[in-house]
Amino acid sequence: MARERLDEPGLGLTGIDWTRVSAKLVWTELITTLVIGLVVTAGLVLIGVVNAGFGSGAGTVWLLIGIVVLVITLVTAALTPRRVRAIGYALRDDDLVVRRGLMWQRFTAVPYGRMQLVDVARGPLDRALGMSELKFVTAAAATNVRIPGIPATDADELRDRLVELAESRRAGL
Repeated sequence: MARERLDEPGLGLTGIDWTRVSAKLVWTELITTLVIGLVVTAGLVLIGVVNAGFGSGAGTVWLLIGIVVLVITLVTAALTPRRVRAIGYALRDDDLVVRRGLMWQRFTAVPYGRMQLVDVARGPLDRALGMSELKFVTAAAATNVRIPGIPATDADELRDRLVELAESRRAGL
C-alpha cells in the first residue's frame, strides 16, 4: 500500500500518513463507467433512430441527449485515474479518516468507538483483481463510509484491526 504525507492545515489534518488505495481500482471504475455510459448512450441513440424513422422531431432530441451522455461518460473516464488517486485513509489515535474527491474534497472521520460493523465486500471485478471494499456501519443511521480498492489481504487485516480498536473504545463507554 502506498503511503504519503499530505497536510490539510485548515481541517486539522496535519502530519497524517495517508494510505492510498490500490491503483487497480482504476480498472474497475473505468470498466463500470464505460459499460454503463455506453449502454445508456446506445439506448438513447436507438430511441432517437426509431423516433426519427417516424418523422418525429423527437428523434433529434434523443440523439442529442445520447451525445451528451457519451461526452459525460468520456470526461468521467478521463478523470477516473486522478479520482482514484485522491482516495485514501489514515488510522489516527481515536478515529479513522477517509478522504476522497477532486474538486469537492470530502474528509470523513469515523471514531473507533462508534463503529458497529466493518464489512468486507468483493465484487466479481474486485475478486479478479485481488481487491476488496471496506464498508462501515456506525451509530449514525445515515453513515455511508466505504473504502474501495484495498488489496484483499490488507482488507482482512485492516478489518480485524478496526474491530479490535472499536471493541477497546466501546468498552470505555
